[in-house]
Amino acid sequence: MENTQLSQSELIKLVGSRLIIGIPVLLLILFLPAGTFAYWEAWIYLTILLIPMSIVMFYFLKKAPEFLARRMKFKEKEVEQKLIIKLSFIPFLLAFILPGIDKRLGWSNVPITIIVIAEILVFLGYIFVFLVFKENQFASRVIEVAKGQIVIQSGPYRLVRHPMYMGSIVMYIASPLALGSYWAIIPAIFIIPIFIARIINEESVLTKELEGYSDYKLKTRYRLIPGIW
Repeated sequence: MENTQLSQSELIKLVGSRLIIGIPVLLLILFLPAGTFAYWEAWIYLTILLIPMSIVMFYFLKKAPEFLARRMKFKEKEVEQKLIIKLSFIPFLLAFILPGIDKRLGWSNVPITIIVIAEILVFLGYIFVFLVFKENQFASRVIEVAKGQIVIQSGPYRLVRHPMYMGSIVMYIASPLALGSYWAIIPAIFIIPIFIARIINEESVLTKELEGYSDYKLKTRYRLIPGIW
């Protein structure tokens, strides 16, 4: 059975199970390398990440359960995307493990002002992604064209063709600073070429399979950053 055919009770169980597994894993990744729970940057980071995430999940559970079910998918169909996901695992993991090691060994001394600004950017990045999801409820986690899918050209999609990735990049690049680490910025930056590779392959699929996408590309010229690419 496809996730999009799940009943509401099944969807609630699925979302709940993902949270039950995901939250402890996130705690482990952040606090185990630090060797302490006295890591205030991580606690603030988790607060601004998990509270909005829970609210967003509840919102879509009520307003658009089909979209939430679509976001629960992880198995890519495209061969290129499977490789991209494998390659993304290393910089993603390092970007969130290094801050704890940095905290333990005292490599960085990030001013509180920069940490606060970075935390705000993480929050704003997530809010922007939420607005993208509200505008385009075909935004699956995997690259595919769903039955009945249409080209979304309103809201953030008037700026760039892939606004979700734009918001995600802001979150990923700001996260190391929000967690008090300069060194973790290095692997975080490598997430950008991963996203670029994903976008290039995604556009090839959408151009071939989604009616009207070729015309949309002519109207909205930039993929990720207005005026640049």
